[in-house]
Amino acid sequence: MNTSRTLATAARVLRQLRHDPRTIALMLLVPALMITLLRYVFDASPRTFDSTGASLLGIFPLITMFLVTSIATLRERTSGTLERLLAMPLGKGDLIAGYALAFGLLAVVQSALATSLSVWFLGLDVLGSPWLLLLVALLDALLGTALGLFVSAFAASEFQAVQFMPAVIFPQLLLCGLLTSRDTMQPALRAISNVLPMSYAVDAMTQVQTHPTPTTTFTQDVLIVGACALLVLVLGAATLRRRTS
Repeated sequence: MNTSRTLATAARVLRQLRHDPRTIALMLLVPALMITLLRYVFDASPRTFDSTGASLLGIFPLITMFLVTSIATLRERTSGTLERLLAMPLGKGDLIAGYALAFGLLAVVQSALATSLSVWFLGLDVLGSPWLLLLVALLDALLGTALGLFVSAFAASEFQAVQFMPAVIFPQLLLCGLLTSRDTMQPALRAISNVLPMSYAVDAMTQVQTHPTPTTTFTQDVLIVGACALLVLVLGAATLRRRTS
């Protein structure tokens, strides 16, 4: 990997996104709007909002970044942009890292906006530090970016990229412990949930919500989510094709 090429790729992606206000609005505003909607859905039950809001604060950015990244990357592949870039002295690792850096910077803004809105304006009550909420939300957004880059290699159209969402995101939503405790699941389902990164993201958010200081479990969960994001980025670089079929 070459640092200057990675930074140049990230700058190019950011310049393109600057001219796409709808995509920027989707990435930055939709998670905040969903959290706000959730707050008023549970207006008569603040404790319910506290128990689910922290978890969804990490899930919403993951889903949003997955959709935007997979579609944006596939759009460049189908237009021939990626093929032209890879014909230059630009490694696949440089390209993937540049995309991850560009979308990661937007993920920082997205996570900070959603977290600050939830804690300081919507009254999300957590025992731990809001900065830890921000950390987990950011890692979730980066994980969504990595998953989007990875699955875009297997889609031939934007419609197919969206179709990956039920296969990649929905099972994690059902098994992450948001709807029911993972300890009460059938052994087979619990075993599957133990290898899904969203499960550890929800666990980390729960730890922040219920403990005033970081716990060992929280540290393990954060490391697992970060490692999964890095692993998926490596797989994305390995599966990136130099030619568009």
